[in-house]
Parts: sequence; structure tokens; C-alpha cells
Amino acid sequence: MCGIVGLFSKSRQIESQLGMYLSEMLVEMTERGPDSAGIAIYRNPTDAKHTKLTVLSPENEYDWQQVSKDLSQRYNGEVTFEVRGNQATYTVPGGEEGITAWLHQHHPDLKLISSGSTIEIYKSMGLPSRVIDKFNINELTGTHALGHTRMATESAVTTHHSHPFSTGEDLCLVHNGSLSNHNRLRRVLRKKGIIFHTDNDSEVAAGYIASRLQQGDNLDQALTASIDDLDGFYTFAVGTKDGFAVMRDPIACKPAVIAETDDWVAMASEYRAIAVLPGAAEADCWEPVPAKVYSWKH
Repeated sequence: MCGIVGLFSKSRQIESQLGMYLSEMLVEMTERGPDSAGIAIYRNPTDAKHTKLTVLSPENEYDWQQVSKDLSQRYNGEVTFEVRGNQATYTVPGGEEGITAWLHQHHPDLKLISSGSTIEIYKSMGLPSRVIDKFNINELTGTHALGHTRMATESAVTTHHSHPFSTGEDLCLVHNGSLSNHNRLRRVLRKKGIIFHTDNDSEVAAGYIASRLQQGDNLDQALTASIDDLDGFYTFAVGTKDGFAVMRDPIACKPAVIAETDDWVAMASEYRAIAVLPGAAEADCWEPVPAKVYSWKH
């Protein structure tokens, strides 16, 4: 079943409490998915010469300082990092290229879950409230964020199988629904250089969007193309460096609601998640039309 939420800030007041508002929204979706939860938040942008890498450890206690030293040698420059729960976000002087292979060789128990100039992903098994507390999501500020609470129906209940999935720089996707042709698409996309870490169909959807963007599509074009290429029932919420987009499949049997005020744009699987936001009672609110892309950018 799963529950999706998204929040796009249009004011500094929302940015300053983005983590708190998104957390309240995600908790409202608990009954739609008790197996795991996660958020992607866009915040603290780096300059053009640096990249943020968020990595996941199987243990709460990890020698993150040693990883920092090793990364400093790899990038031949200063590396800074911030630890939350069993994850750490490193800021490195360079790009993400080759880092997955490097981690596999030097720290095989670590997994890269996001990279880019602004994106950070935090996810874990358990209820949304537990995941929020584990990573102190309430205290985070940012420009926009997506969240997901999962009822696992198509792959294992593990942290790595949890949403959001990131398959390109500053790109992430959360998904409510199921795809019937994800195994075939996974083989096709791997030949195009897309790296997959799980057998989750949502990661294939994220990989498809990443592939289309690499070919020159903008986000709206990539989502429109997915209507023909992705077979199944779904509501997608996709985050990028400067915005996010929402789309339902042509049949649109998976629920979704969008609302907008002068201060924010929000989407959720159910209105109850939007109702917790300030000014929700006066918001312009609607059900997204099937097979139509809705997008916002800063």
C-alpha cells in the first residue's frame, strides 16, 4: 500500500521548520506502511567544486573518522562529515564518479544511498516515528523534501530496500504502487550504465528517470515518457536539486492529493497528512489528474 508525502517550501518560515512539518506529515501515513520509512531532504547546498555523499552502515557504531581520512586521501583534499544514526553525510572536494566501486573495495559494509550538491537521504526499518527520532529529522531545515512509509509487498524488508531511492545526482523517487515490467527494464537500464543495489521495482522507476535525464530530457519530459515505458499502477513523487514533481499512471487507482498555499506546496497519499500543515484549511486542494505531470521549481 505505502504512503507518500512531499513538501516544497515557498517561504523562509517553512524552510526553517521543514523537517518538523515533513515528519508530522509522514507520521500521519503510518498505517499505510509500518515496515520501514525514509526521507529525502534538500538542504545546505555545496559549491560547484564539492559533492555530498550519504552512506549507510549496518551498525549504529562505525568508525566514520577513518572513512573521512580514507576519503581525504582518495580526493586529495579536506573532507567534512555529519553523522545521524547509522548514516553519515560526507562533503568531498570532487564528484561522485567511481565512489561506489571505491566503497566496495575499501569499506564493503557501507552503501552509498545518495549523492549531489543538496540531497541527503535517511531511511531505516520501523515506524515513521522511530525513523524520525533515529535521525533527528525534526531539527532539519531545507527547501523541499519527500517522505515514504512502506508496506513491503514486492521485496525484502530491509533498510536498503526502503524508499527513497536515488539513482542520479540530487535525484530521488518515492513510489506507491507496483510495476509489472521492472525486471526487463532493469536489464535494459544496466546496459545504459544505471547501477541498481536492490530488486525493488521502485529503484527501477528511479533508474528510468535518471536515464531519461541523462539523455537530455527535463523532469517533466522524463515522467511523461514513463507513461508508455513503465507498466503498472503508481503514484510517483520525484525530487531534484531545485524542485519536485508528482504524477499518477493513466488509470490512477493509487490515491494522491496536492495542496498549495503562498507558503508551500504539499502532496500526500491522503489529505490527513496535509491537514497538519499551517494554513491547510485555506489551501487550494485537488486530486491530481491521471497521467499529468505537476511540478514546482525554485
